[in-house]
Amino acid sequence: MMFALWAIHLLTSNAAIVDVGWAGGLAVLGILYASMGDGYKPRVILMAMMAGVWGFRLAGYLLFTRVVGQPEEGRYVELRKQWKTNVSAKFLGFYEFQALLCVLLSGPFLFSALNVRPRISWVEIAGCAIWLIGMLGEATADAQLNAFKKDKTNHGKTCRAGLWKYSRHPNYFFEWVIWMGFAVFALSSPYGFIGLLSPALILYFLLRVTGIPATEAQAVRSKGDDYREYQRTTSAFVPWFPKSEGLA
Repeated sequence: MMFALWAIHLLTSNAAIVDVGWAGGLAVLGILYASMGDGYKPRVILMAMMAGVWGFRLAGYLLFTRVVGQPEEGRYVELRKQWKTNVSAKFLGFYEFQALLCVLLSGPFLFSALNVRPRISWVEIAGCAIWLIGMLGEATADAQLNAFKKDKTNHGKTCRAGLWKYSRHPNYFFEWVIWMGFAVFALSSPYGFIGLLSPALILYFLLRVTGIPATEAQAVRSKGDDYREYQRTTSAFVPWFPKSEGLA
């Protein structure tokens, strides 16, 4: 799938389709494990629904806000500038790394699909609740950002609407909450504790690699001092009350 998306990106010159594949691919894996696993059916169906609702919603959002009819996102443009030579081959490696990452992250789906215990535990219910909080938060943050961007008068400005007033990346924060929900849900399954690796990897990539660092570098390039002020006054990840703009 990722190879096919890489080929499509060669035609469209928009590498952001890899993000669509990442989210959609994980949803497909969750459903695939559910269809092939021998676990307790209510549990298997519940995890497949959670994976599918999360993954396909995010994939659809990314497809229509960053790919279809959209110019290539700034962070991918910057990657092209940094790589300079053999860019297509390097993007192929990047896409296939995302495929590998999908397999590694899908652990909670797999362990849940293999759990034959004939009842839903309170830990799994807690995992569902955490997942639901994350879903509502991420969907709200995405909707607020999309509405802000649609207003042409906001071009070049920083979104401070709704949840974006309390975190520079509320979508990333609630994405991590969703993965904590998946991991907690899987804890009741044999070897389910290994699923904690998924939110740990998500957190690492968000904070140190392709999430906040790349997104903020692009925001500074495109918004300048307005975004630097936003960085100074607003929490980077966990939603919290903003600092007074008058404080040093």
